[in-house]
Amino acid sequence: MYKQKVLKKKSLGILMHPSCIPGGEVCGTFGRGAKEWIKKLERHGIEYWQFLPLTPTDSTGSPYSSPSSFALNPWFLDMDDLIEKGFIFISKKEELKLANQSKNYFDFNAADSYSKKLGDLLLQGWNSQTEERKLDFYKWTSKNSWVEDYSLFTVIREEFNMMPWWQWPQEFKLKNNKFLKSWIKKKNEKIITKKLMQWHLDKQWKDIKNFAKLCNVNLIGDLPFYVSWDSADVWSNKSLFSIFKSGSLIFQSGVPPDYFSSTGQLWGTPTYFWSKHKKTNFNWWRSRFKRQFELMDLLRFDHFRGLASYWRVNGNSKTAIQGKWIRSPGRALLNKLKIDLGREYLPIIAEDLGVITPDVEKLRNNFELPGMKILQFAFDGNEDNPYLPRNINGENWVVYTGTHDNSTSISWWDSLESNSKKRIRDEYKFSENPSWSLIEIGMKTDANLFIAPIQDILSLDDSSRLNIPGTIKNNWKWKLNRSLEEIEENITIFSELGNKFGRTRK
Repeated sequence: MYKQKVLKKKSLGILMHPSCIPGGEVCGTFGRGAKEWIKKLERHGIEYWQFLPLTPTDSTGSPYSSPSSFALNPWFLDMDDLIEKGFIFISKKEELKLANQSKNYFDFNAADSYSKKLGDLLLQGWNSQTEERKLDFYKWTSKNSWVEDYSLFTVIREEFNMMPWWQWPQEFKLKNNKFLKSWIKKKNEKIITKKLMQWHLDKQWKDIKNFAKLCNVNLIGDLPFYVSWDSADVWSNKSLFSIFKSGSLIFQSGVPPDYFSSTGQLWGTPTYFWSKHKKTNFNWWRSRFKRQFELMDLLRFDHFRGLASYWRVNGNSKTAIQGKWIRSPGRALLNKLKIDLGREYLPIIAEDLGVITPDVEKLRNNFELPGMKILQFAFDGNEDNPYLPRNINGENWVVYTGTHDNSTSISWWDSLESNSKKRIRDEYKFSENPSWSLIEIGMKTDANLFIAPIQDILSLDDSSRLNIPGTIKNNWKWKLNRSLEEIEENITIFSELGNKFGRTRK
């Protein structure tokens, strides 16, 4: 067993994606707003900031289905920083302003068009940059080999009206490097623009990470187990995934039927050819983790159970019913990561929600990884419910009121039947504000880390919800419609309550 753990003492965190932070032209950015947010957390002794994957999103806005698990989302590029440092030249910032924007939600098309304008300005300003800056850029691109494939992938995708890569013409689909060489020359400006954007996003975020470190705020990122079928990852590394040469799926991912779904869930992402990963010494996985640990202090590893075994369904299946469990070499991979990091412990939070089998618990416990407990799942009347506060044993847990996939606590409470409400009120002395009652219950547990989504700290209902799983409309769009000063009182109450339970750094 490993002696050291990633969570060493009682502490507090807040879940809020950068896109929700006020201050950007369309949505939150890697700029002043993010630093102000970190400063606020520091002032209140809140040591953790958690967010969703920072990767580019798919067409529905989901960061869990990204065209790259290495790249950063261009929507987060901060214009003020680029102007301040002389990377873009613009006579009037107003020229880039977008009219008629909603205060509560942002528009993905507006975000795309805004980041495209910034990319064009970066290209225009590129020839005026010093040789030192240019050298810095070329050094970065040679160190980050993923950026070549990602930039090429996105430019080809745009060329073919965002069609998935398996529908591209043959030479593009097969990534015929000899053919692509001359094509790349023709598209050089577009490709270099993509690279420049990624370079600046990387610089801006690392500046934020350094700032957070100075403020003693730890950044918790999020890494999905699977990667999107329509991604640079799969297109560039076909042999590592269960796909045919044509690009169609041999096997796809999902979970079997359960209490929530009689047909299971079909995710439509290719499963891994683990034998190929083992033969290549897990190099792709290790690069993926290395990249994440450059950007975060800790990682919530989504669908952790996939490291023990995964549900494999035929590529042409329409439901997840006909599948089978296949073992994964998670232990071997996690041991490699420990060596790569040179640490006694892995800075990983295991997302172990749902039906968890003994092999998953064993893997999590062998590496002393904290698991997750969601309070909204606790009160179904079952005395053995693992999410009930009294059943949360030990300290090595992260307790949440809910996550980005849940209702806000106010709307969760509103949806409960009156009998359930009475039972909870009687046992837990729920106040008039169920959001704060749930927050207090979470803080009282022995878990070393308690995290609440910003929506719960502000007692918001489901009109501010970030995502409804299984739906594709109107998710991922919510943003905070107040300034950070205007939510000071709520953060203060959260911090003072945390202090009462020994969770804040005072």
